[in-house]
Amino acid sequence: MPGTPAIRFENLTLGYERHPAIHHLNAEIPAGALVAVAGPNGAGKSTLLKGIAGELRPLDGHIHLPEQGRAGLAYMPQRNELDGAFPVSVFDMASMGLWREIGAFGGIGRARRRRVLDALDAVGLTGFASRTIGSLSGGQLQRARFARLILQDAPLILLDEPFAAIDARTVDDLIHIILRWHAEGRTTLVVVHDFGQVRRHFPACLLLARELVAFGPTADVMTEPLLARAQRLSEAFDEHADECPVPETA
Repeated sequence: MPGTPAIRFENLTLGYERHPAIHHLNAEIPAGALVAVAGPNGAGKSTLLKGIAGELRPLDGHIHLPEQGRAGLAYMPQRNELDGAFPVSVFDMASMGLWREIGAFGGIGRARRRRVLDALDAVGLTGFASRTIGSLSGGQLQRARFARLILQDAPLILLDEPFAAIDARTVDDLIHIILRWHAEGRTTLVVVHDFGQVRRHFPACLLLARELVAFGPTADVMTEPLLARAQRLSEAFDEHADECPVPETA
């Protein structure tokens, strides 16, 4: 795809205990792109986001990020990192999005407090600031996590299955937030299982099946032949195989 790259994968292999989950990935994500990361179960989608976020070191190859690197990155994994039994308020959880700005011990003055409340308003949690996160429904908790992302104000956003196990209204509201980020020129990669959502809302799609199947405009990628190929590749993959060799360059 054309455009200045925000992320470049160079012969990237990622995996666990030296077994590749993604191998020899070469692709460039243009700055400002809104990309659905799709593929069968076990295709390496979450692994790819962990690699970009720095939670996994490449077994081989490289992930090239812009000059600000991971300092300009916001990553939301599948599961909430906070224990719902811990007495953290919705306000305090959302305000964690300001940590790069204020540091671990920085205070939240009137102006920043207003920003946190505005972020909660933006995700539909007006009046929830003093509630504990343990009192929230799944959809409300996901809204609070999005409020934290809004406050991070990052140019590169990674979302791992943000629509899983939440109600349809919350899904619609969160998609509108993602589309607003796209309109603002932020680069956003979203792991999505629902192919209908991919086709309706995401201009570009990166289709994985432990290797790159296709990357480009969604209409060109989400075709029956390519989806069938992704399924065949995923079913044929041996998760106990040795690390695959790096091909020699001419």
